[in-house]
Amino acid sequence: MKKILFLGLMVWASMIANAQITESATDAVKNMGVGWNLGNTLDANSSGGTDFNVASYWGKQGLDSETCWGQPKATSALIKMMKNAGFGAIRVPVTWYNHMNQDGKVNAEWMKRVHEVIDYVIDNGLYCIVNVHHDTGADGSSHTSWIKADESNYTQNKTRYEYLWKQIAEEFKDYDKHLLFEAYNEMLDTKSSWCFASFNASGQYNSALATSAYNGLNSYAQSFVNTVRATGGNNATRNLIVNTYAAANGYGTWNSHLKETLSKMLLPKDQTSGHIIFEVHDYPAISETKNNSVVSRSLSDIKSQINGTINGLKSYLVAKGAPVIIGEWGTSNVDAGAGKTDYDVRRSLMLQFADYYVKQCKANGIATFYWMGLTDAAYRSIPVFSQADLAETMVKAYHGSDFQGEFPEIEQASEYVVFEGDKLISNWGVSVNIASEMFKNLGEGVQLEIVYKQENGGDDIQLYYGDWSSKPSFTVDGKTYNGDLNPSKHYGTPVGTEHTTVISFNSATYKSLCSKGLFVFGDGWRMYKMRLINPTTSISNPQISTINPSSGTFYSLSGQRVTNPTRSIYIKDGKKIYIK
Repeated sequence: MKKILFLGLMVWASMIANAQITESATDAVKNMGVGWNLGNTLDANSSGGTDFNVASYWGKQGLDSETCWGQPKATSALIKMMKNAGFGAIRVPVTWYNHMNQDGKVNAEWMKRVHEVIDYVIDNGLYCIVNVHHDTGADGSSHTSWIKADESNYTQNKTRYEYLWKQIAEEFKDYDKHLLFEAYNEMLDTKSSWCFASFNASGQYNSALATSAYNGLNSYAQSFVNTVRATGGNNATRNLIVNTYAAANGYGTWNSHLKETLSKMLLPKDQTSGHIIFEVHDYPAISETKNNSVVSRSLSDIKSQINGTINGLKSYLVAKGAPVIIGEWGTSNVDAGAGKTDYDVRRSLMLQFADYYVKQCKANGIATFYWMGLTDAAYRSIPVFSQADLAETMVKAYHGSDFQGEFPEIEQASEYVVFEGDKLISNWGVSVNIASEMFKNLGEGVQLEIVYKQENGGDDIQLYYGDWSSKPSFTVDGKTYNGDLNPSKHYGTPVGTEHTTVISFNSATYKSLCSKGLFVFGDGWRMYKMRLINPTTSISNPQISTINPSSGTFYSLSGQRVTNPTRSIYIKDGKKIYIK
């Protein structure tokens, strides 16, 4: 009996050790359906650093990095909403350098949080892509990416990069086909060139620099595949994703080097065939400038560009023996800020563009992952869609016009809780984003209430419009401030004091908030709660009465100020008033 049991355990152990994912990369891309990016969340970072050769560059942020770009913490409810709408896959961008040491060892708490978010996706039955995101990208004055498309950079970082992926791969080695790994995001050369390697060099091309860039990128891709496969388990055949240089899609004829991002991309050697996927990104313009005016492009021109992009991907990448996904897509104006995006200013064309894009990609065996949008900022906390019609357009473009998804939208309310928890606002690295629609829905008279405690290291609550154009003026306890409130000066209180501050806005500021939204950040305070309230619509025991409309201030039931009220029900002095 013991011998039989032992043999049974041996067989079971052998089965586990030889577990394999049999779904091919081509089938996985087909089965993903339509996808979405959980952007500016686990990929958000603000620690800076220009020299990755020193220890101080690494591991400078904690779990609060998830919200430092204004998005709330991801929740399972948000992912469930995307599933119920009809989305089949979620790409989860993750930045790692700010959560690992110089040798590449990932902070255990950060890995745990990444694991939680991936489980939100997997437990909802969706495909999930996890990657190495802003460890690559363009350099700035205060930050240099440590992963670059460059031969010497690869040599310098090979051990660290492989160790990072070894940890990720081992953490999830037993997950099934629904989890895919993406090697890196938009890897650029040492000059941060977009479009194609060495574009930022003198003369917009340097053969030696470009060759080094493409060789370096392909070396990183091969190291990624080798490292993941070596961890065994389901990773031996897991479907893996590698991006082209800059994740560029090669479209265009304005420069002969554009197609190099596709032609120089190699299919990594793999111990098993049929489990590699290529990824590119695509943000075409649906507007153009003519006679010094911005006008919409014709739908036929937009369709022609989409078709040309797809044909190029098939000719250059699919022909190498692997399917393709569009890991990020939108329009060139998708991130322009509230009130300025293509969704805001050319809605009809945006919906037509999205419909055609998804349909054509599906018809050509390409999976699409829309970049952010759809639900944003506080909308994710509720959760509801901020662009429900756009989400519905994408889903029906994929599943068919008869598909019945769920697309919850924000409802009229007397308050919105923007944040509730414990968040240290310090060093200008953490912010809260309040969408413009929140202000619109609550109506004029809306106030911002913040419950917080003064902390060491600073003393400034700062407000900026959502397009970062300027600071709005506001009043607190009858005193007017221009974008900044110093609690210690306003209240005359020391460090450690808790406050509930109510911020009010005048009519002109309110109109701007309805267009631009609001960022709240600063230095030296710990936030416990933030909510939008409108006392004019928060009514207890409402009464119906009649009144002369020639005196007083009136609001509609949706909170909008009415200057010439006619026969209807309004709000005045906190009461419902009927005007005959």
